[in-house]
Amino acid sequence: MNRISPASPALVLVAHGSRDPRALSTVRALIERVRGQRPGLPVHLGHIELNAPLLPDTLAGLASLGDRAAVLVPLLLSRGYHVKRDIPEIAAASGVRARFAAPLGPHPLLVETLHERLVAAGWRPPATDAERAASGVVLAAAGSRDPDAATDTGRTGELLGDRLGDPVVPAYASAAAPTVPEAVRALAARGRHRVAVASYFTAPGRFATECAEAAPGVAAAPLGAHPALARLVLHRYDEALATTRAGSAAEPALASA
Repeated sequence: MNRISPASPALVLVAHGSRDPRALSTVRALIERVRGQRPGLPVHLGHIELNAPLLPDTLAGLASLGDRAAVLVPLLLSRGYHVKRDIPEIAAASGVRARFAAPLGPHPLLVETLHERLVAAGWRPPATDAERAASGVVLAAAGSRDPDAATDTGRTGELLGDRLGDPVVPAYASAAAPTVPEAVRALAARGRHRVAVASYFTAPGRFATECAEAAPGVAAAPLGAHPALARLVLHRYDEALATTRAGSAAEPALASA
């Protein structure tokens, strides 16, 4: 367990926000796991939109405490507009001395979580060569117009495919192609009808539900408040302390380990 000093910057977990109440309860449960894994570390929550507390309000609260530093850890799975623009701009206007962590993905801890969610939903390794030839997984993600987001999601798909030994096709709920139904059809066209959908979402919500409904077979739950996800949040916090200068708004680098 890492030692916490009185001068340790606060960890601000930056969630997107959702109209689905399950999302907020999931994020709060994840924060409790983070606190349990790093007792004494100040951990706060800020949303980009839709839910309180909003990130500007969270940072304003920290700024009111005086000359306070914080590490902003996006509860986001890839690079994109929120990571590159929204979060740094909100921080710059806050008066808080901010460091910026990379998004959570890609990373092996995410693959560990995806694998466990698939197993819990009923996925099992192919038992025969025929089953293996008929198997595939769709990695269902939110989607973004930013090409870096597709790169990050694709890398997670590669890592998950290595873990499963089955082809993994990234697919998206919006803003990018293919959709989950299109990916399912593409696998079927290759003779792969034993298809599971891995939910590459941090919490339940409309997109996660729609993607699960498109699954022809096993549909895994979102990542949720998994212990490995809490470890990854703390890894990104530690990584930012080691590699990012305070106040920098530089784009977080692609990080796979």
